[in-house]
Amino acid sequence: MSNTTHPFHLAFPVKDLEESYKFYHDLLGCETGRSSDGWIDFNMWGHQVVAHLSPDEAKQSAMNAVDGHGVPVRHFGVILEMDEWQELADKLKAADIEFVIEPYIRFKGEPGEQATMFFLDPSGNALEFKAFQNKDQIFAK
Repeated sequence: MSNTTHPFHLAFPVKDLEESYKFYHDLLGCETGRSSDGWIDFNMWGHQVVAHLSPDEAKQSAMNAVDGHGVPVRHFGVILEMDEWQELADKLKAADIEFVIEPYIRFKGEPGEQATMFFLDPSGNALEFKAFQNKDQIFAK
């Protein structure tokens, strides 16, 4: 596999496009691309994520235990620089976002130590944003 990072594409179900727009664009700052009455493209830190209107499919995920926390099995997000991660955590706290897992350092002192936080979008989709002091630790065992 190449070490080149390529933008990924992810499509996910949402209950309501207007509330999804407010969350992803207005709160997270994701610019929009193409859209229709059934979907919206968002630029999530250079990646194409597409909110598709599908209320019956939009639901919360099951949980798995990781580092003493219940982590939503189905989730997505971005690995940020540490200062960007802290800025986002502060912004979400100021907006009174309810966290599934509050911002904290996971695997402290172990390989793969990382800052992480989990929260839900208005449709129940789980997002994880994380950061590493050393990005060489992303795939550390």
